Amino acid sequence: MPDAALGAFGIFFTQSPSFLEYQRRLQEHKGCNNAHTLFGVTKIPCDNHIRTLLDPIAPSHFDPVFVAVFERLAQHHLFDSFRVLGDQLLVALDGTTYFSSQAIQCPNCLTRQLSNGHTLYYHPAITPVVVCPGRSQVIALPPEYIMPQDGHDKQDCEQVAGKRWIRKHAEAFAPHQVTLLGDDLYSKQPFCALALAQGFNFILVCKPDSHPKLYERIAFWHANDGITTCESRHWNGRFTEVSMYRSLQDVLLLDGKDALSVNWFDIMVVNAKTGE
Repeated sequence: MPDAALGAFGIFFTQSPSFLEYQRRLQEHKGCNNAHTLFGVTKIPCDNHIRTLLDPIAPSHFDPVFVAVFERLAQHHLFDSFRVLGDQLLVALDGTTYFSSQAIQCPNCLTRQLSNGHTLYYHPAITPVVVCPGRSQVIALPPEYIMPQDGHDKQDCEQVAGKRWIRKHAEAFAPHQVTLLGDDLYSKQPFCALALAQGFNFILVCKPDSHPKLYERIAFWHANDGITTCESRHWNGRFTEVSMYRSLQDVLLLDGKDALSVNWFDIMVVNAKTGE
């Protein structure tokens, strides 16, 4: 098992699908190999051996590795340069599909009917990362796989998986002053309320089409001069950009007595000369 795990890690680390095969040939001709010297592999496994051993392992078994790396970075204050907005760490939640096929499937696949009548089988996941404006480096956190859940007839989705991630990892990450970032899929009251209850803040995209009641209130306050506005100018190397900000505090996300009160803001960036 250790050789299979280290061998798989070596493939991803070197970004070379043929890494282990090359190391086997190197061992045969030179009596040594980089899989052993770099990654500690004692006996080089074949691809099928790796799949046989590792495929049955639940991905959640690797979550402690992500948490341990995060805690080590925090202990050495390596997140200090990532902190913004009042010492917050920004964690971006986003879904990605890492496998899809119209022919290959397994019990953990999600399905989608295509316009040609065929069925697409696919595997998506949420891949949270610590991000910082102006930095290309990110810090990976435990993923959450979007897959059929025991006891649920309805197909799993990104928003539900996001709530699972919050419940699983709030204890490890929320104490570090984390603000969650996400697209419009996440800006629903159940997700927002759960995030706040578990100690997270959030900045989420909120589209007018999916939040009509919220934007009715925004339109009312705009008509009554209740929206706070400001702007800034910036030379981007080619022309002057004007960033126009609007914000509104304590506005209800939806109707009903239990509606969550949120802060709303938007930004529009235009060419100072053309207005486009």
